Amino acid sequence: MGSEVAYAVGERVDGGENGRSGLAAPPDEGLRRRGRGGRERILAAAVALFEVQGINPTGMEQVAARAPVSKRTLYIHFPTKDHLVVAYLRHLAEAGLTMEGALDREDLSPRERLLALFTVPDNGTGLIRGCPFVDAAAEFPDPDSPVHAYTRQQKQRFTQRVIELVSALGAAHPDVLGEQLAILSDGAASRAMVLNDPTCGDHARAAAAALLDAATP
Repeated sequence: MGSEVAYAVGERVDGGENGRSGLAAPPDEGLRRRGRGGRERILAAAVALFEVQGINPTGMEQVAARAPVSKRTLYIHFPTKDHLVVAYLRHLAEAGLTMEGALDREDLSPRERLLALFTVPDNGTGLIRGCPFVDAAAEFPDPDSPVHAYTRQQKQRFTQRVIELVSALGAAHPDVLGEQLAILSDGAASRAMVLNDPTCGDHARAAAAALLDAATP
């Protein structure tokens, strides 16, 4: 379908324009009133709910209610939950909302970017969620599922970017050092989540600095 309609024609709506009640507006007027930005609202709702509840415990009905959009609108944008979860993860990656976003910071040197990976972010809830890609892979354990496949690709891209940075620092064996730092980053994020302790990142940062000192000029 081309344009989004937030509710079906003929559905009752209350408190409409000028306080009127009655039948829903035609598709074009309904789109102007409620439909615009529906996909963005759905993603925002998914981010908020997945962050607090996790992915599997959050139903599509909850996401639709939080957005708010009709279930019909939700499924127009995201035919399955897998589609929504992959879009959610892609949004986090592209918006720099994970620890891996530190690799994009142009205000930092390559070494500083690598060490910034170990700063555990504060999401404002008092709970540390860890790496969303690791979390999602754990909730979708089938390696052939779309969600697990996306997390694997994301981690492979992440490791390659770390390798590029350590190569720029002159490491003799950048592939080995990059893999070590990627594993250390994932381990720190997971341990911080399990213990709900952001200082895990501090210990991992010290270990990463030691690895860099030993492997770079």
